[in-house]
Amino acid sequence: MNENIEQHFRKNEIPFLESMDDVVNQSINEYRPILTSFLNPRQIYLLQIIANSYNEVHVASFGGLHNSEMKRALIYPDYFEPKIEDYNLCLFDIRYPIKFAKLHHNQVLGTLIGSGIERNVIGDILFDGQHWQFVTEQEMATYLKGQIDRIGKVKVQLQEIPLNKIIEPLNEWKTVNTTLSSLRVDNVISRGFNVSRNTSKELVAKGKVHLNWGEFSQPNYELELNDVLSVRGYGRLKVMEIFGISRHNKLRVSLSVLKK
Repeated sequence: MNENIEQHFRKNEIPFLESMDDVVNQSINEYRPILTSFLNPRQIYLLQIIANSYNEVHVASFGGLHNSEMKRALIYPDYFEPKIEDYNLCLFDIRYPIKFAKLHHNQVLGTLIGSGIERNVIGDILFDGQHWQFVTEQEMATYLKGQIDRIGKVKVQLQEIPLNKIIEPLNEWKTVNTTLSSLRVDNVISRGFNVSRNTSKELVAKGKVHLNWGEFSQPNYELELNDVLSVRGYGRLKVMEIFGISRHNKLRVSLSVLKK
């Protein structure tokens, strides 16, 4: 991997960058498309940067919907034209007694992870106000169907359905264009959810904040483009664009905010 690329990113991102560089080179050397597991928005951004440093490959990604958060990526040579079926996605509908029970996102995700799988084989978990669905790798379909018959105390049945039956989730992301003194985590949480900096720091200290779906404990950490913060009890934040410096020497940024 080009050292000029490596020096512009976080140290904890270097292993991922190196692994994606290996995959890109494999696609080039074997002259064939290669499919990744599910990647978050920041990882897809990093993969695209790696691929752009070579002339022989392209990257496309898909997770079931045009605006899916978690997507599988295809690294492919010039001759290849990606189709939806190439992403090898499986859509499950969660059947349960809707009138008598409620499910929550964290319950669904917790049950899936608790079945013994890694997070990166699961895509988005979707809810339209009544129905729950989730996307996974086709390779995991049989395993999950055989493992899961309850979510919490609710008896469920996983029903595999065609991908074109995917629901549009209720999530209502709102764009917030603002200026910030910095992209520190506590600063972004404070502005995005209209809480004090002290409250933001407490949320991080109490383990209620995840960065890019991973555990996190540094309120002074500087965010980057396409980072996603999940704040328990509040919602999620994405760093969508960084426009530059304002006349008052502040960062001009665009955040996407999903409030609970």
